[in-house]
Amino acid sequence: MYAIRLHEFGPAENLRYEEVGDPAAGPGQVRIAVKAAGVHLLDTAVQAGDAEGLPFPLPDLPVTPGREVAGVVDQVGDGVDESWLGRRVVTHLGLVNAGYAELAVREADALFPVPDGLDFGAAVAMVGTGRTALAIHHIGAVTSDDVVLVTAAAGGVGLLLVQAARQAGATVVGVAGGAAKVERVRAAGADVAVDYSAPGWSKEVAEALGGRTVTLVYDGVGGAPGREAFELLGFGGRMLLFGWSAGSMTELTTKDLFDRMAEVTVALGPRLVNVPGGLRAMQEKALTEAAAGRLVPAVQSFPLREAARAHTELLGRGTVGKVVLVP
Repeated sequence: MYAIRLHEFGPAENLRYEEVGDPAAGPGQVRIAVKAAGVHLLDTAVQAGDAEGLPFPLPDLPVTPGREVAGVVDQVGDGVDESWLGRRVVTHLGLVNAGYAELAVREADALFPVPDGLDFGAAVAMVGTGRTALAIHHIGAVTSDDVVLVTAAAGGVGLLLVQAARQAGATVVGVAGGAAKVERVRAAGADVAVDYSAPGWSKEVAEALGGRTVTLVYDGVGGAPGREAFELLGFGGRMLLFGWSAGSMTELTTKDLFDRMAEVTVALGPRLVNVPGGLRAMQEKALTEAAAGRLVPAVQSFPLREAARAHTELLGRGTVGKVVLVP
């Protein structure tokens, strides 16, 4: 089979498309003929050797990156029901576990059947990004009284948060970089969509709200945009931090919190795992919501052999929604 191999940390060009041996399903496992493999910002941190950007240790090299795959079961190991053969499945592989490949192996009890009518790219988006978005949304406890601001609203998590908040009846402000992304955010249901790469974007948001203040900020960007989003937060508002794609975390002080009587929390790691039912329940719900058409993930596909380009465009914010590799 062909897979993407990383032999040395560094630029995206170090991701090599190579022929390697086929994996085999071990006891309790299945082998999946991969139809779509998810690309995550954590994969780009692994590629770069950025230990500070990872919540786990850098892997030993060489390694095949990849955290989520969807495809068709083509082999079962000892102890696995043969009824899995030929079934459309999706799974989260774990931290760094060889998803960028034509074949992948996973324990049978970690599989999710792909619902009828849901394509493989969307299934990958929902089993990883979708579960994260729903867990963040659960922690946010959005109501119809809320005015929700979503940063990086054209990203994989952001677009789903826009949709989920809108379904809860909230007024939704989505901010994204560039006119095309702003239109995508507006199409996803945002009441207000603004380009936050333009000067004065926060003033534009305030004017569009016509005197209402933001009650909840979902911030996956950090840096200056995250700080400007916080400045839009009204008295007694709340802010959920779940990323810093701008390169630095949103800077806040305890005085900032007292001045606004704001509640700021981090929606990452254990906070997500400890939602009711755990992450598996969120994965199941994400797939169900997508199959029913209530949440529609945006998916951008690249050929497997172009993994380096996918990483480059993801880091350069040239992508919309969830990025997947297609063998």
